[in-house]
Amino acid sequence: MRLDRLDHDQLLARERELDSTYRRFRDADLALDLTRGKPSPAQLALSDGLDAVGGGLVAADGTDTRNYGGLDGLPEARALGAALLGVLPEQVIAGGNSSLTLMYLYLLNAWLYGPAGPGSAWRDSGTVRFLCPVPGYDRHFAILEDLGIEMINVAMTDDGPDMDQVEACVRDDPSVKGIWCVPKYSNPGGQVYSDTTVDRLGQLGTIAGSQFRIMCDNAYAVHDLDDDPPRLASFMDACRRHGTEDTLVLFASTSKVTRAGAGISFVSSSAANLATFRKRLQILTIGPDKVSQLRHVRFLRDLDGIRAHMRKHAAILRPKFGLVQQQLSDALEGAGIGSWTSPRGGYFLSFDALPGLATEIVRLAAEAGVKLTPAGATFPYRRDPDDANIRLAPTFPELSELNQAMQVFVACVQLASVRRQLAV
Repeated sequence: MRLDRLDHDQLLARERELDSTYRRFRDADLALDLTRGKPSPAQLALSDGLDAVGGGLVAADGTDTRNYGGLDGLPEARALGAALLGVLPEQVIAGGNSSLTLMYLYLLNAWLYGPAGPGSAWRDSGTVRFLCPVPGYDRHFAILEDLGIEMINVAMTDDGPDMDQVEACVRDDPSVKGIWCVPKYSNPGGQVYSDTTVDRLGQLGTIAGSQFRIMCDNAYAVHDLDDDPPRLASFMDACRRHGTEDTLVLFASTSKVTRAGAGISFVSSSAANLATFRKRLQILTIGPDKVSQLRHVRFLRDLDGIRAHMRKHAAILRPKFGLVQQQLSDALEGAGIGSWTSPRGGYFLSFDALPGLATEIVRLAAEAGVKLTPAGATFPYRRDPDDANIRLAPTFPELSELNQAMQVFVACVQLASVRRQLAV
């Protein structure tokens, strides 16, 4: 029943009931965590076979993977990354375990030295701004904040960023140097960019300044929950159609495919972009961990092998996402006190409470022993203008723990909402 249809006495009775439930949770001494989208131990165990991969430590081209060299990564690792991202192997550099490191290095290079080399440094062009679809990924925002790049909120729709807003910003403000994108199962909402959105992003380079970059973090490219997943159009093909290949920088990794802390990262772009970035990379390192790259290639083999492996992940994750959806629907459907996304893959769900309540819900949950991502974390500068969005990460806990955590969460949403209604 909708809260706004209850009279004052009914609201008071409901508040007493919810407060009693909440106190029982608070007295139960729970210690549950829904903060970050980490793979569970059961998911990590799916890749234990990496340790048993044989065949020696010499790559297909004769490279001794134990030694220095190979700045671009092993050819077979680059081919694996190309299959993952839908590009050509020569458009890929395969690195260490963290794609976030590659993202930071790319933007640091653009800031200090320029994405196109001498004369293109962002720091020499005055104020630099970046478009950030919201709610979005806090670590993307942290990179920009660390570099002193001003962030502009862009609304997310079911099809991806609001492209009318994006195009207006790019066209009207030459200080806008880029946009963050998580195109498949966006963090946290789980949206998949439509074909039209991908094509319009590919056209941005025709109206933007020459140093504009699309930072495309395809972290969840193969993280499907369904056997018939949504298809993401090729960003590289879209940019190629419009002659804007230099605007696109793609990233991915195996962090949530094999081992979160010991996988392979990938960056892909045009030949000119990679050549500029490589100059900085060769100062930083003599080469990546090629032993890990070789083991991954032999373990995963190819894109079909990756997909078969990810179906095992889906079998573990599908019940968890289903449980969250069921708990939210059973407790909150039709109450008018919250809305949430229903992603078909990725690692998160996005929940929107009534405006002004996210901070209070997170506080209540913490006091009852359930840690949530801080309110505001999904927005630049940790400032959600509506104080409404909360990111839910159901992947790590066991089902029984997740069930407990969601019972606490919905009780906190209900209690905070009833108290707000009483205060009206």
